[in-house]
Amino acid sequence: MLKCVSPVDGRVYVERELAKAAAIEAALAKSVAAGAAWRATPLTQRQQVLRKAVAAFVAKGADIAAELTWQMGRPSGQTPGEVRGFNERASHMIDIAPQALGDIEPAAKDNFRRFIRREPHGVVFVIAPWNYPYLTSVNAVIPALLAGNTVLLKHSHQTPLCAERYAEAFREAGLPEGVFQYLHLSHADADKVMRDGRVGFVAFTGSVAGGHAVQQALVSRFVGAGLELGGKDPAYVRADADLAHAVENLVDGAFFNSGQSCCGIERIYVHEKLYGAFVDGFVDLTKKYVLGDPTKAETNLGPMVRVAAADFVRGQVAEAVTQGAKSLVAPSHFSVDREGTPYMAPQVLVDVTHKMRLMSEETFGPAIGIMKVSSDAEAVHLMNDSDYGLTAAIWTKDAEAAARLGAELETGTVFMNRCDYLDPALAWTGVKNSGRGCTLSSVGFESLTRPKSFHLRLNT
Repeated sequence: MLKCVSPVDGRVYVERELAKAAAIEAALAKSVAAGAAWRATPLTQRQQVLRKAVAAFVAKGADIAAELTWQMGRPSGQTPGEVRGFNERASHMIDIAPQALGDIEPAAKDNFRRFIRREPHGVVFVIAPWNYPYLTSVNAVIPALLAGNTVLLKHSHQTPLCAERYAEAFREAGLPEGVFQYLHLSHADADKVMRDGRVGFVAFTGSVAGGHAVQQALVSRFVGAGLELGGKDPAYVRADADLAHAVENLVDGAFFNSGQSCCGIERIYVHEKLYGAFVDGFVDLTKKYVLGDPTKAETNLGPMVRVAAADFVRGQVAEAVTQGAKSLVAPSHFSVDREGTPYMAPQVLVDVTHKMRLMSEETFGPAIGIMKVSSDAEAVHLMNDSDYGLTAAIWTKDAEAAARLGAELETGTVFMNRCDYLDPALAWTGVKNSGRGCTLSSVGFESLTRPKSFHLRLNT
């Protein structure tokens, strides 16, 4: 039995039966059976159906946003943004599909017609997490369907209603039966599905350990996997940065969604000329946050997803303090902060080093370490000193400097004067332990298809 325990009040919010062997087999068989007709459906018709599905989803956005708050604890004033982001990403991928999926033709050659066509893998198995349940899954679900694949979606046990909302929208749009399905699965059964020969590609978003499990499941098969894993994303505030803008956006980048974002800011390096003022501003703004019941309008910092997650972050912070770090925000400043609950006050630490887990290990919570640096070179060295490489943000008024430093950074995305955002026109990818593969943009279609070359002699 699947039980979603709401971090808002600790009650069981959703219960669902896990799929049994017969249901799993039926879903796989149905996916394969539906594939031929969907693949043969003209792209323009696929686009029409998916636009209708997106519209049906957005039309119920208020209810969907409210469900998100109860399932994973994000404040109700922020969850509507996930519906808007879903719409933005899905609509962009639908719009660019004709060009991105069109035939690639090399230079003309007498008496030959030559082109490369993108063909679907067949069944794409999408495994999605709870922290941004729609914004992670949409990156694979919509492009996979546009490319002519069928999709099986397994959502986190924390956000099971998200999978059901997809199915509802596709049903209302008239998507043919079997083209999209979801399964509530145990980890063991998800592993079995990945190992099934009918699955042609796996799109996984989750932990590094989960990424290794996906690779192990596929080790005996020649199929691909897209792995969007963890992050320890850095920011660098240069001496010429707009201080107020950097403070405001980096506090948000660190604490939005209670820090539970793979591309949230987890460590900050500040040039010594701005360091004192930046830290003071950062702490002052952090203390203005309202931690509490995420269903209340005034709350802008909700609980973490579960007690164990909060305990992990508290442990990182406590360990850093014993190693010499200084905490600048007393938990008592936030009246609802309680050990043994998912309600955790945001933490700001200085005098930190890379020997501390807080600065090297993914935190995935509302805690941030800030270090002083004396040069661009020192900042780049520290930003690259990580097992992760998802995004990196540079705060400066000098775009040329940002591009130059960005070229030296070992990361998937370089931001200037912003952070924690995915532009669907750009490739979303990571290096090192942040995973492999790519979603979004025209490049995102490449992993969800395989190239097939046509070499036609016209006259013999």
